[in-house]
Amino acid sequence: METLSWIALTLCVLLLLAWYLSYSAARLDRLHAKVEGALSALDAHVVRRAEASLELANSGALDPATGFLLAAAASESLERVNERTFEADLLEGQHFAGRESVESELTEILHAALPPEVTRDIEAQGDPGAAALERVREAGLRVQLARRFHNDAVKDVQRVRAKRVVRLFRLAGHADLPQTVEFDDTLPGA
Repeated sequence: METLSWIALTLCVLLLLAWYLSYSAARLDRLHAKVEGALSALDAHVVRRAEASLELANSGALDPATGFLLAAAASESLERVNERTFEADLLEGQHFAGRESVESELTEILHAALPPEVTRDIEAQGDPGAAALERVREAGLRVQLARRFHNDAVKDVQRVRAKRVVRLFRLAGHADLPQTVEFDDTLPGA
């Protein structure tokens, strides 16, 4: 009877451990899916910001030189999004592919192109330039929120993957650790 008790207790402990490992692996999988979804949303908002910037540059509301610089930066951002490949991507799109510098450059040019006096003039004209300016602001705000949401999701994955049990039982498999996306996304005039 004593031996039977020990076998039952060992079996219960093994079942509990198996359940915990299964739960942890499923949770980690959900967190990785959350990171992937958040990065897709960030990509979409970055594209919208670049498109709105390109629209503003082509609206005629800015002087030609500034419009050209803004159009070039927005076009570069769109090209970098389109050239992104997933063949060698073990995370299936869970990183930003080194586009931070291009997005920071677009933000810098937006700041240079839209000082407060220029934005007041564009808003006062009330033509298509004012509508494009509003779209740039809205897209910029959405980029900020999407980047913060993505970075929070990445930090959750990093926190879970740092646990000893996850490392010991290799619950993350061979997937690379996702990284946060850091670039200047402040809004012009903010």
